[in-house]
Amino acid sequence: MKKLFIKTYGCQMNAYDSARMADLLAPLGFAGTETPDDADMVILNTCHIREKAVEKVYSELGRIRELKDGKAKSGGRMLVAVAGCTAQAEGKEIIARAPVVDMVVGPQSYHRLPEMIARIARGAGERVEADFPALEKFDALPEAVSDTGVSAFLTVQEGCDKFCTFCVVPYTRGPEHSRPPEKILAEARALVARGAREIVLLGQNVNAYRGTDAQGHSWSLARLIEAVADIENVLRIRYTTSHPRDMSDDLIEAHGRIAKLMPFLHLPVQSGSDTVLNAMNRQHSADDYRRLIDRIREARPDIAFSSDFIVGFPGETDADFEATLQLVRDIGYAQCFSFKYSARPGTPAAAAKKQIAESVKADRLDQLQKLLLAQQDQANLAAIGKTLEVLFEKPGRNLGQIVGRTPHLHPVHVEASMSLIGSVHLVRIETLLGNSLRGSLA
Repeated sequence: MKKLFIKTYGCQMNAYDSARMADLLAPLGFAGTETPDDADMVILNTCHIREKAVEKVYSELGRIRELKDGKAKSGGRMLVAVAGCTAQAEGKEIIARAPVVDMVVGPQSYHRLPEMIARIARGAGERVEADFPALEKFDALPEAVSDTGVSAFLTVQEGCDKFCTFCVVPYTRGPEHSRPPEKILAEARALVARGAREIVLLGQNVNAYRGTDAQGHSWSLARLIEAVADIENVLRIRYTTSHPRDMSDDLIEAHGRIAKLMPFLHLPVQSGSDTVLNAMNRQHSADDYRRLIDRIREARPDIAFSSDFIVGFPGETDADFEATLQLVRDIGYAQCFSFKYSARPGTPAAAAKKQIAESVKADRLDQLQKLLLAQQDQANLAAIGKTLEVLFEKPGRNLGQIVGRTPHLHPVHVEASMSLIGSVHLVRIETLLGNSLRGSLA
């Protein structure tokens, strides 16, 4: 067997894609390895959301070059591929900047990897594949064979039509495309057969899912969730990432009706200022978002929320930033992701005149993260003393310990038998351990 090393950057969809690339290359004799040191093929599955993520890739390629040179000196060969959104955005520029790279493949074209490897072997043919044939990609992928955990990712929708002015996703992942429900359900059953008990439905705008079945009927995400819930041995369902504009009535209602749909929702807002939201082309106001949160909480009172925030967006004033802090105070989040605005080439916001100084961005991010961390601590502390259902996922770091998650996504460490992994048990929460909890079987 040849050794395959895949390093994944960025979102859960990249993690899903990395697993599918491993499935795709398995018939060619490639088996996964934990280190690139003696790999026969290295794939960097990249993210293009922030400049720092891109520079990390080029830094890693410098280290890979040394490994590739060392393997060549000993008579071996290492193929190096850059995949994902940076591959889509930068294409041939990657090969020009990093000659160590043998091939560049975008996120909608990785099903062509076997063909590209054959081209390299022949010493002829295109080294860059960066088209947008999303439907072709899913049709070409083999049945998944890679190992799955108790919680498994399943892509149902790709691409984005929203064109937020800060975001590269419409340019790197292409327009919105929804997979047929029959194929999603077949993949979900296969994941369950290999041990998955929680299915996490993925999409750039997952709640924009509009799949068409073989009879020509349109499915919403709510209908798809209901069908996944009917699969035997599916214990939990989650979905990410959602856009506020696509939270339909039936999806909100599903949170109150489908017991297997977990009470935790990642719903990015990005800013609490209507001026900034308008400049971002988010197409919702801060109060629209507040009313939406109220409606979801009415359907599922115990639901917890997470979100994404960008500070220092071009033109953001002190008053705009204060509006973001106020929105955070009004909603109350269980956890969040927050970042300084990073200009991405080709996006409208990158050309905006009123760019914010890095020192101002850093100060605002510090203020926001302190508030968000306080809310996260409060949410974690609120779990202490409660008895909660925990789905055990894997062994813990310590001998005799296993780790699972509550419905609200809190990680919980428990001293218990490994035989409980893959099942749900009641756990009394006793202690806060940094960002996780410790408890005992009830």
